[in-house]
Amino acid sequence: MASTNKCLARSNKSRTWEGEYARLPVLAAELVHRPAAIIVASGLPSVFVAKAATSTIPIVFTSAGDPVQLGIVASLNRPGGNITGVSFLAVEVASKRLELLLEVVPTATVIGLLTNPNNPRTDPEIGQLLAAARTVGKQILVVKAGSERDFDVAFETLVQERASAVLIPAEPLFSLWREQLVALAARHALPAMCDVREFTTAGGLLSYGLSLTDTYRLVAGLVARILKGAKPADLPILQPTKFQLVVNLRTAKTLGLRIPDSFLLRADEVIE
Repeated sequence: MASTNKCLARSNKSRTWEGEYARLPVLAAELVHRPAAIIVASGLPSVFVAKAATSTIPIVFTSAGDPVQLGIVASLNRPGGNITGVSFLAVEVASKRLELLLEVVPTATVIGLLTNPNNPRTDPEIGQLLAAARTVGKQILVVKAGSERDFDVAFETLVQERASAVLIPAEPLFSLWREQLVALAARHALPAMCDVREFTTAGGLLSYGLSLTDTYRLVAGLVARILKGAKPADLPILQPTKFQLVVNLRTAKTLGLRIPDSFLLRADEVIE
């Protein structure tokens, strides 16, 4: 919890969630007990835990999914209650990531999808990817990893099932261990499509998604307005519309892939 998946207290001490969703209620309760002036929650599990922990302390969130449909806020324009934040629709973005990955690895017939079974909010995204893959004659192989201890087995399964590439979606656990995941993709020679630029700069092949810097700048703006007296209930949910495509050419060369020039021209950033 907090924008870097840590709980920050006024004493400037931090408590990490260590990739275990079961720890989040304890950390949220600690923040409420102190009490914190504002809680920043990143990712849907943190958002729901923070919302359940307090109805009075302001909450600013950033997450995927429709916050109205999920029951987080009453409406996008007037959230109501003690919560506001930044949200984007993950399902549509997930399908776009698959489309972009297949442009770079067109011969792939089986594409792995790494999921966290401890995060039940990923079901719509998985369903959309399965449907999108069927329309183009491809197969999505879902592999589960609920902690960093499961990563090795997940990637070994991908190799055994002859996956030609892997999708690593937006998921707090995966962000926490992004360098390990990128290293595993490299070890098994699997082109990896990820959600944010930070995966690609760490060595992933491709990423398509929001800029973390821009997203947290929006979060910081909401926090500043609340600290100046604004009520979360009156601050509309912000929905970023700009997504960035990042390509790591060094990784492509290592994998023996040639990225089409037309694809590179569409990229927002090319790492050489």
